[in-house]
Formats: sequence, C-alpha cells, structure tokens
Amino acid sequence: MIALLIAGGFSLLFTLFLTPLFVRLFIRLGWGQFIRDDGPQSHHAKHGTPTMGGIVFITGAVLGYLVGHLVAQSDMTLVGLLVIFLMVGMGFVGFIDDFLKTRNQRSLGLGGWAKIVGQVIVASVFAVVALNFPDENNLTPASRVIDGIRHTYISGVRDIPWLDFATFGLIAGGILFAAWSTLIIVSASNGVNVADGLDGLATGASIFAISAYIFIGFWQSNQSCFGGSEPEDLYKCYDVRDPLDLAVIAAAIAGSLVGFLWYNTSPAQIFMGDTGSLGLGGALAALAILSRTELLLILIGGLFFIVTGSVILQRVYFRLTGGKRIFLMSPLHHHFELKGWAEITVVVRFWIIAALFVAGGVGLFYLEWVVR
Repeated sequence: MIALLIAGGFSLLFTLFLTPLFVRLFIRLGWGQFIRDDGPQSHHAKHGTPTMGGIVFITGAVLGYLVGHLVAQSDMTLVGLLVIFLMVGMGFVGFIDDFLKTRNQRSLGLGGWAKIVGQVIVASVFAVVALNFPDENNLTPASRVIDGIRHTYISGVRDIPWLDFATFGLIAGGILFAAWSTLIIVSASNGVNVADGLDGLATGASIFAISAYIFIGFWQSNQSCFGGSEPEDLYKCYDVRDPLDLAVIAAAIAGSLVGFLWYNTSPAQIFMGDTGSLGLGGALAALAILSRTELLLILIGGLFFIVTGSVILQRVYFRLTGGKRIFLMSPLHHHFELKGWAEITVVVRFWIIAALFVAGGVGLFYLEWVVR
C-alpha cells in the first residue's frame, strides 16, 4: 500500500511541477503540433503548441513506480516491468511518428502500415515475454511444453513429440495467446490515439480507465489464490501474478496523468501527441492482459471503443454509399464540434461517458466475483 501511495503521489508531483520545463524545452526544440487542414477551423489556432507530452507523463509514471518501491523497500515485479515496457515501447513508436511530423513540417508522420508494424513488433515482444514468465510454481508455459516432450511415451506415434496432442495444444495455445494479445494491444493503442483530438479528452478519459485497474489490482491481491485465502473461499480467488504491483504501476500512471492534465486541459499548453496516446493504450492493454480482464476492457475503455467505432462506421458507410456520411466529421467528438458544441462541453460530456463506462466495468468485475 505504501508503494502504491508513493508511486501515485510522486508521479503526480513530477508532472505537476516539471511539465512547464518540458514545455519550454519542446518549444526550443521546435516540437510544435501541426493541425490537419480538413479539421475544425477552431483548431488552427492550436498550431505550434508543444507536442510529444507523452514523454512527460511516461517519465513521471516510470519514476513514480521506481521511487514507490524504493521508499517502501519492496521488490519490483516482472508484471510491473511488463506494463512499463509496453507503455514505453508503444510510446516510442508514437515518438517516431511525432518526430517525423515536426521534422517534415506536416500533420502526417509514419504511414499507417508502418505504424501498425511498429505496434505489432512491440506487442509481439510483450506477448512472448508474458507467455514465458514463471507462475507461482516457477513454471512457464514454455517449460511445460519441454516437460511434455520429455515425458512422452516411447511407443508408437508418441515417439514423435510434435504429434502429441497435449504438446500441440500448448503450442497452439501459445500462438493464439500471442495473436490475441497483439490484437488487444494494437486496438487499445489506436483507440486512445483516435480519441486524442481535443484538449484533455484522452488524458481525462485515460485517468478514469487506468484508475479502474488500481481497484482491480488491489482487489485481486486481497483475493489472491496465493495470499493465504481460507480453503472454503478458494473458488473465489484470483490466479493472477502480483496483482498488487499492477495496482502500483496503475497508480503511478494515473497520478502522472492528473498532473499532466493541469496543462493539457483547454486551452492546452502541451499535447500528449502519439507518444502519449499510443503509450497509454499500451499501458491499458497490458493491465487488462496481465490482470486477465481482457474482455472487461471493452467497458473500461468504452469511450475509446465508441470513438474508434465512429471512424470505422463513417469510412464503411462512405464507401458503400458512394460519398455519403453519417457524421459531419469523424472521430465522433469532431462531429459535435461541427454541430456547434463548445470544445470544453464536448470534452466534459465525453469524460462523463468515460466515467460511466468505467463504473460499469468495475461494477461488472465485482459482480462476477460475488456470483461465483
């Protein structure tokens, strides 16, 4: 608990007090935002606002996590480091995209497929490591495959371990896990990226979503199968590795975002850029995968799901109807801007929607435990 409080508090103070220094640094480096020509006219006034703010809160979150464990004198775990790896890795892909935009003086950086390839590479590394780190019995899925091969019967078809059905199942399961994890990671990172179109929108929505995993990790820790649960309650326990450390890194990220939002809210003094949005999506996906609540991410990240869905729906409808549109502009938040809503009105109302989705997700998580 001490590590959690210190991590969240340190990361909040880091971004709250040091973001202005980063703003001045980014201005000196010429890292200013470029606005797409076909966007709302009110956005053109934002041209030149410092971007790549994801560097600030990602740094704050990582330092908060490290300081939290240092002060609490507790050991860092692989699950916490995996969340950091995915957040930093996806953030690096976003940084390349942002850097190309500023260097080439245009609103487009990496090509769409190039960005996807970068995301898939980082996601694949995460999936492979997550698949192979030891469980509470110090066994990995890979070691189980090897043990299965060693102990195959030395008779008939069993002489060929690759034809052993159990071994095949483990291998196929590993491949499916990697593919499933990659799909979740790429979808989540692009979802947050699409929602990052108005001052503070993605930051505020991410605070709600990430904070959900503080509760989930803390609850799973209290109900852990390896935490001394009473025998009659074992059917309700969670077989999750180091869930409390997931809560610690979630607190560090959420605290860092709260401090960053002070400067990112309208009118924004700094944007998170793709560096921040892809990094946040990666962190969300990692928390969901490692806490084994992947499907719950649809609710916890419900706002990102809706906003991304509006883009897909708009494009499909446009092609099917030969140029007609459902929305005045996609993503969905720009539609409401063009209908005359003030930017801050759109942001606050979308925050409310995001909070309701998160409340529903956390409520469903608790309900699942109650009805076991």
